[in-house]
Amino acid sequence: MAKADTGSKRLISLDPNGWVQWVTQRPDIEADEIISSEFQWIGRESDVIVKVSSPETGEFLVLNELQFRYDTRMPKRMRAYAALAEEKYNLPVYPVLINIFQPETAVQIPNRYESNFLGLQARQDYRVINLWEVDVEVAFQPTLKALLPFSPLLRGGAQESVVVRAIQILRSDQQLSELESLLGFFATYVLNPVRIQQIVRFDMAILEQSPMYQQMVQKEQKRLALRILQRQLPRKFGEVPATVQTALEALNGDQLEELLEVLIEVNSLDAFISAIPAAEENEPGEALF
Repeated sequence: MAKADTGSKRLISLDPNGWVQWVTQRPDIEADEIISSEFQWIGRESDVIVKVSSPETGEFLVLNELQFRYDTRMPKRMRAYAALAEEKYNLPVYPVLINIFQPETAVQIPNRYESNFLGLQARQDYRVINLWEVDVEVAFQPTLKALLPFSPLLRGGAQESVVVRAIQILRSDQQLSELESLLGFFATYVLNPVRIQQIVRFDMAILEQSPMYQQMVQKEQKRLALRILQRQLPRKFGEVPATVQTALEALNGDQLEELLEVLIEVNSLDAFISAIPAAEENEPGEALF
């Protein structure tokens, strides 16, 4: 059985020049190579680093961080990974955060990290691209094939005609055909799932093996478990310290689901807190996208 290669690195590699020119809004930039995002202490699966160059700036790195749903910890992470990339490759870094799904509640998505501790200030700017704010016609540019699977999620894209149009392009190119199931998967979030299954060739066995699908399932598992804990903890124990919320957000989906069982068994908040794994055990290995 074929295995779908539909991770973020694969999508960007379809046309790296078109991608980096889009995220930087600089038509003079040329992509040289996609390089490793693994650092000495951690391996990152959620970002793609592209080494680029332009006549004006010379060589630099475009760090692409793709997230299914915005995470409030992203400013700190953008600062950390931009610094790690700059240190490892000794090149300037242009960080970009691409958010795929619109938040369910209104939230201000910052485009910088800022801190002031004991009179010492730190700041990291980065560009934010929210796909739901991107006009769907952008996905049909010849150089932005990476956006075709996301087209139903773009502004004006929640239409059956958009899905059909995207399918026609994907089916006309053998290298893109594997992306059809991914397109259908995202389309089911905004259109009738039954109708989408009628017009899109779904091969769930292949789709379930794709890195993007697997990571999305993991993220949704975490989101659901975290939401249940956030609701049930105050109901059972009353006011819950903010430090507990912070600790829970640092865990993965499996750990949160284990804590759901703990919540049923324990009779005090202290007992629940003692069962929370240490945050440092989770951050290095966490894969977002």
